[in-house]
Amino acid sequence: MNAMNSASGPHALATAHDTLGCQSAQLSDSLEFAGSGIRFYRKRSDDARLGHVATPASERGFLVGVSQSAGHRRRILHGRRAEACGFGQNAVYVRNFGDDYRADMQSPFDFLLLEMSHAALAQASGRSRIDGLTATAGADDGVLAHLVGALTPVLTRPAEVSPLFVDQLCLAIGIHLNDRYGGATPAAERPAQALAPMHEARAKEMLRSHLDGRIAIADVADACQLSRSHFTRAFRLATGHTPHDWLQAQRLARARELLRASDLPLAEVATACGFADQSHFTRVFSRAEGAPPGQWRRALQT
Repeated sequence: MNAMNSASGPHALATAHDTLGCQSAQLSDSLEFAGSGIRFYRKRSDDARLGHVATPASERGFLVGVSQSAGHRRRILHGRRAEACGFGQNAVYVRNFGDDYRADMQSPFDFLLLEMSHAALAQASGRSRIDGLTATAGADDGVLAHLVGALTPVLTRPAEVSPLFVDQLCLAIGIHLNDRYGGATPAAERPAQALAPMHEARAKEMLRSHLDGRIAIADVADACQLSRSHFTRAFRLATGHTPHDWLQAQRLARARELLRASDLPLAEVATACGFADQSHFTRVFSRAEGAPPGQWRRALQT
């Protein structure tokens, strides 16, 4: 995973554009995170004179946008025809990078954006490739807005976010995109079944050996000879948890064990249990136990 923060400086050329066609000098915020098969952005501009945005057709995949504020307006150009679009807060758009995109931006904006490659979206559906999604702009899709919004921590606290968490969210987003915007009738699926005991044991062993979550769902799914989507459903049926939630529970169980049976400093407990640092450990532990780890440990000694 790779996180990048950038903002245009006072000496940026007005003609410089980012990878989404925005003039870099007009962006108030420009944050970016790169992962396997995805790029996640936050783009905000307070400039009312935004002008024209364009991206030529390419094989980059698909782009999902979720407006973080109400009132943005744009004219999307389709040849000689123009489509006026308005965005409320959490309104979404979906478009295919395989199509030329041109739009006149008519007001400030603040968007979370997720770029998914063809491969990442196809993996979520179990197909070899997804050639298109039905384009939409300004639509009400609360499920998609919630899923994309849940990725926000990768921009603000990337060190605390594991690839396993990102994989699960992108898998859920891909499934939703395929179901709602894919256009094709999904192939009939076998009834969901729990993991076989042998595969469940193998998956748990692999996850436990990566308490920090630095393991991809694809790796565990491959070891169980399943697609990512089938593995995630089967794991949940077997354990009652998603892989990320199950791993989080293992981290907390290990932390409670160390707090009870050792005098390790909290920073060392955090490291031993796969947390990014002591503050990350404290936040997660407090949310789960109702008290920070130091207080929880002291209560055991009274």
